[in-house]
Amino acid sequence: MAKNGKVGDGHRNGAVKERSQTFNPKTETWVKRDTNTGKFMDGKADGTPFKGVRKES
Repeated sequence: MAKNGKVGDGHRNGAVKERSQTFNPKTETWVKRDTNTGKFMDGKADGTPFKGVRKES
């Protein structure tokens, strides 16, 4: 049987809520967006996707 683990063990259980990410081909970076407001929140500098955040199509 699977368990959720301990508090403070250094990783998330499940996906980040109310967030999504999309790839910006002009800057070749992943950008995180708030799904409630649609505003862009943050961008990744190293070009890899955010962990635990769903991708937009």
